[in-house]
Amino acid sequence: MKNRKAIGDTIVFLLLLTGALVLLAPLAWMLSTSLKEPGDVFKYPPQWIPRPAKWSNYLDVFTEWPFARYLTNTLWVTGMAMLGTLFSCSFAAYSFARLRWAGRDLIFMISLATMMLPAQVTMVPTFAMFVFTGWIDTLLPLYVPAFFGNAFFIFLFRQFFKGIPLALEDAAKIDGCGYFQTYWHVITPLTRPAFITVAIFTFMGTWNDFLGPLIYISSESKRTLALALSFYQNYFYGGIHLHTLMAASILVLLPCIAVFFVFQKYFIQGMVLSGLKG
Repeated sequence: MKNRKAIGDTIVFLLLLTGALVLLAPLAWMLSTSLKEPGDVFKYPPQWIPRPAKWSNYLDVFTEWPFARYLTNTLWVTGMAMLGTLFSCSFAAYSFARLRWAGRDLIFMISLATMMLPAQVTMVPTFAMFVFTGWIDTLLPLYVPAFFGNAFFIFLFRQFFKGIPLALEDAAKIDGCGYFQTYWHVITPLTRPAFITVAIFTFMGTWNDFLGPLIYISSESKRTLALALSFYQNYFYGGIHLHTLMAASILVLLPCIAVFFVFQKYFIQGMVLSGLKG
């Protein structure tokens, strides 16, 4: 029985390793291409390890493109979206989980029901609203909606908040804390995994968002990294500057990989515990 289990585990490991290698192959090709000379990009058979590696391709990204401007736009939009999402969703979830008021459960169910609406249904009315406010070709439509909550993140926060013992909240009230002080000094420190999980989700979604900037941004100076990469992909379709495009793609990808690996423990903990509490 032990031998059978060992053989089964080995087969499963080999299958998972094969699948991982297949999924990582495009990333390896992208990294290899980013370090090649222009004439080596389409060599056959492909040269996986460039000799010599041309690290100056990454510097060319900042000299040939206004990459710093795109990066600034993306950092601003992502940072504001994270701030708005964490603030609005945690506040709404705190109200749904810890406060008692008329119509609370009904409004919470209506909030969850909005998750059933596809984004395509609300796309045209949202665009018309931003046309009316004069926000087209600005960065405002990309992060202002985050300050009005997200049903999924509100639900995630609520699950965490409901798992906190009421005795802690009662003790805070005895010490003279109001609702906001209780939220800030008691609830927030105890639900750090939830905040980190929502922050990671928001970061990934906003950093890689392509459709939003495509709809609302028309000026080149206001493009985000995802939108800029798409434009340059079409421009360099002939392959002359494909090595620079791959270097830019690696630079855009690195923050997402770094954020996930740094906060991986909190991310997994947040997703697991959100299903157990409440």
